[in-house]
Amino acid sequence: MSSQDHTLTIAGKTYRSRLLVGSGKYASLEQTRDATEASGSEIITVAIRRVNIGQDPKAPNLLDFVPPTKYTILPNTAGCFNAEDAVYTLQMARELLNGHKLVKLEVLGDEKSLFPNMPETLKAAEILVKDGFDVMVYCSDDPIQAKMLEDIGCCAVMPLASLIGSGMGILNPWNLSLIIENANVPIIVDAGVGTASDAAVAMELGCDGVLMNSAIALAKDPVRMAGAMKNAIIAGRDAYLAGRMPRKFSASPSSPMAGRFV
Repeated sequence: MSSQDHTLTIAGKTYRSRLLVGSGKYASLEQTRDATEASGSEIITVAIRRVNIGQDPKAPNLLDFVPPTKYTILPNTAGCFNAEDAVYTLQMARELLNGHKLVKLEVLGDEKSLFPNMPETLKAAEILVKDGFDVMVYCSDDPIQAKMLEDIGCCAVMPLASLIGSGMGILNPWNLSLIIENANVPIIVDAGVGTASDAAVAMELGCDGVLMNSAIALAKDPVRMAGAMKNAIIAGRDAYLAGRMPRKFSASPSSPMAGRFV
């Protein structure tokens, strides 16, 4: 098996894990650290507007628990509802993280659904790419707009599986398949995963990775769930590479009838 079967390359850097995790909603920063370690993830995304990574020197700093020497910190624009705020937030993150270029863009449409505002997302993506950022971008599961984001120069496209934090799983696998089929950059499911089987299905569809937060942080045992997600990503990737048997509308015996002894 090639080492590339399980590694993920984003913006020229290769990662051993195809699981990306969030840093919010945990009971404590210690639990964030323990779950992140159990997940095997090397990329952890951080909401710059909500999590302290140095903005307040007097408050506990997430980076003391998940240090940039061990993880790739992926600043995101959660809580932004227009392109201007999103661009400003990531420019601030670049300063806080000493010129860090890899970012996650999300521009939300409303506070209830947290569905992406795609016109504003496209606008912000174009500005950020021109400004030298490596942009991973949260988007709707629209194959046309996903391709537009790739054409702008985003280094990874991240369609939702279902609404952020809903745990509803993959509601439209057909759209995800269309996005994957037409993509020349990594496609990473972002939002909606609720349990390990959802993560496995995403990988079986051919997604390059999965980003999740609530599914781990809100589990009864977040650290154990993080380990389950790690295994689900590996199993789903292996199943995709192995190629599933064809679906049929008739039964077929596991043991062939021809050549039987009695």
